[in-house]
Amino acid sequence: MKTVFFILLYSISMVVGAQQPEWPVLKTYDQDHVKRIAMPIGGIGTGTISLNGRGGLQDWEIMNRPAKGYNPWVVLRRRALRAPFFAITIEDADKQKYTRMLEGPVPDDLYEGKTGSIAPNHGLPRFERSTFETAYPFARVTLSDGDMPVTVAVNAFNPLIPGNVDDSSIPVAILDYTVTNTTDRPLAVTVAATIQNFIGHDGTAGKARQNLITYQESQKLKGLYYTSKGVPTDSEQWGTLSLVTPDKENVSYRTNWKPIAWGSSTNQFWDDLEDDGMLEDLPRTGEDAPIGSLASKVTLGPRQTQNFRFIIGWHFPNRQGWGAGTEEEVDEFVGNYYTNLYEDAWDVVEKTMPRLEQLQKETIAFVEAFMGSDMPPEVKEAALFNLSHLRTQLAFRVKTGEFMGFEGIAENHGLGFGLCTHVWNYEQTTPFLFGEIAKNMRDVEFRLATDEQGFMSFRINLPLQYARNWRVAAADGQMGAIMKIYRDWQLSADDAFLKQHWPKVKKALEFCWIPKGWDADKDGVMEGAQHNTMDVEYFGPNPQMGFWYLGALKSASLMAGHVGDKAFAKTCRRLFENGSKWMDENLFNGEYYEQEIRPPMSKDNIAPVLLFSRGATNMENPEFQLGRGVLVDQLVGQVMAHISGLGYLGNEENIKKTHRSIMKYNYLESMRDYPNFMRTYALGDESALLMAAYPYEKPEIPFPYYCEVMTGFEYTAAVGMLYEQQTANGLKCIGNTRARYDGKKRNPFNEAEYGNHYARSMMAWGAVLAITGFNYSAVDQSMSFKDNNGTWFWSNGYQYGNVTISDTANGKTAALSITGGGDIALKSFALKGHGSIKFKKGITVKQGETRLIKLDKK
Repeated sequence: MKTVFFILLYSISMVVGAQQPEWPVLKTYDQDHVKRIAMPIGGIGTGTISLNGRGGLQDWEIMNRPAKGYNPWVVLRRRALRAPFFAITIEDADKQKYTRMLEGPVPDDLYEGKTGSIAPNHGLPRFERSTFETAYPFARVTLSDGDMPVTVAVNAFNPLIPGNVDDSSIPVAILDYTVTNTTDRPLAVTVAATIQNFIGHDGTAGKARQNLITYQESQKLKGLYYTSKGVPTDSEQWGTLSLVTPDKENVSYRTNWKPIAWGSSTNQFWDDLEDDGMLEDLPRTGEDAPIGSLASKVTLGPRQTQNFRFIIGWHFPNRQGWGAGTEEEVDEFVGNYYTNLYEDAWDVVEKTMPRLEQLQKETIAFVEAFMGSDMPPEVKEAALFNLSHLRTQLAFRVKTGEFMGFEGIAENHGLGFGLCTHVWNYEQTTPFLFGEIAKNMRDVEFRLATDEQGFMSFRINLPLQYARNWRVAAADGQMGAIMKIYRDWQLSADDAFLKQHWPKVKKALEFCWIPKGWDADKDGVMEGAQHNTMDVEYFGPNPQMGFWYLGALKSASLMAGHVGDKAFAKTCRRLFENGSKWMDENLFNGEYYEQEIRPPMSKDNIAPVLLFSRGATNMENPEFQLGRGVLVDQLVGQVMAHISGLGYLGNEENIKKTHRSIMKYNYLESMRDYPNFMRTYALGDESALLMAAYPYEKPEIPFPYYCEVMTGFEYTAAVGMLYEQQTANGLKCIGNTRARYDGKKRNPFNEAEYGNHYARSMMAWGAVLAITGFNYSAVDQSMSFKDNNGTWFWSNGYQYGNVTISDTANGKTAALSITGGGDIALKSFALKGHGSIKFKKGITVKQGETRLIKLDKK
């Protein structure tokens, strides 16, 4: 069968005088802070290409696996050390010519290698300066050079529209090259794109074989179409790629370059481009991986601006389980959901192009609504930039639609397979921006990963018929799943969803009470072996698992009441009340909650599915315990309760004291003198929150990660501080975390833990909820905020908008608006600390309108 891989290489040149896109900007990085930047450009579950801080493309992670550092030409043609690139050539009225790559200068750490510079496209002329502006998913690299008669802005984005999963899951990277003539004379300007046909090679595996490039036009598009006669159609590396525009004039192209021999092929291309700004096609020479180029030429008047649009799309249907190199490598295909929606990459761009302006408009509307809020900038940055993780190879949807995710990703494979419950518990991005994805994950956890006895595998195997093969239950993961399904039901009011999953939810909670289980004596306190996100088991009551359990009990009592299971609701309330009282009386030491270690004495006293191989070996004096440590996220269950509108799970004053103690003991202004014996994510003069501090007594062998720093845990503590009105401390922690990802030392779009783009860091969205005090129940049709004056962003996973709160002579008003997602029905509205109002007949707030709600003083 003929293998088909399309690189539709197209260019848009818009009308002369067109301005660059009007995109919002949250943060600007100067040339000293762009070295590490790589912003993912791709849809949810589609893979991605990254725009670096200098305007180049890197990390071509579109073939069903991570590919950090992969630039196709570098791997395939090491001698040439080329990669996909864009170039500009200019001719002025005096016939003087200027040709540059459309990138900023090579970073100095790439100057040296065994054969000279190790930078892709190292010897090609570049612009002198570059800056990077962004408000995810938008990015702009501004290129300037004193010797050039133009400035260029490289603009990139992928549609991101809350509540609209499919339109946020389009496998495209949209690139606008905006060229401004800075002179008083006309210029002939050509922008050209070059990509090799690398079908068959994903950066690690496979090989290009008998690949072809042809030029093709449709009614609205023209460009290069990449295919292969040699790459097997059942390989992961088989698929399609596109770069498109509706430009009808001044397009030239090459379907082949001269065979690569020393530097002559690039030399010949460069001369051809610079000669008259038009490319001459060359005949096929039998190369396995031919090179294609596409160019668009215009005449640019004095001081005028011109936009050249290139759209890269892709389509790679053959995803293989959790993939090669993972802990659970299975040689079976599970496919990609997004490829159900498009026949190939040409179809991707053909369907996207007519809607592109509307998709861009709706994406701008979201970012502007978010940016227009009075939230502190560090909260906006943490929430918005970490959202990018959702659109990398971290997450995908199998062909049948189920959403899956790793914990993080390595350079060429995933890390921590299985939508790991005790990690994904922390992320708050999907439920409040893409509620359907959140419910999809709950479906996976309860329908597929939970058996009839209530055991939930905390990792889900693929293909899905093996979902429960990972025969270990995690206490925090399972209790968190119960809290999450409550949250997602509240946000959606989907009673059919709740009723479908309630039997398994109930069983998952009852699983706590099995013999030799987490709470075998059924008293509301977890005493048994509790495998958890520290990758070990805790033995005995502790705050981390304890508050997850209390949150699960409270959530289950409310869900049980709703479905009519009154007896179970009563049981859950009784256990919650007993457990909450016990933890305050026995685990709170006056400053914070600590662990009471209870050795199991023998593995025979532990239910088999509760132990994993990495934990303690001495059952009489178990290693890897928290003990009297101040755990940074000991109140994660309480944070989740606030987010879900469940109120306090323990004594309010104890909760507040605990957060103050975390800041007192775990916060370090400088890491310079701190000994860390594990992985290092903060060092030198950087400020951070430690995973655990031991002001009084430290176990001989504490839990493995106690000396580390990890952003998802820091955000958890910071969000808790914000909820407890410890605002300065919370913002300090968030600000310090983001300061470490400054573009110079680390990539602002890649907060790592066990791998790149770590899922836990998406807890950052919780800061948006804590700052605004936003709670919403579609079940009760209620909405509430803190009573702080200002404009605040809100989203519930389906709709989003803003509320502007202000004082009046008689109280306060709230101007509630919906920007996207449709109308909302409300029966009540509240400003916490001020008052509430009930609408006797209910109200409907329509999208696009602003409803003024008055709350008079009582």
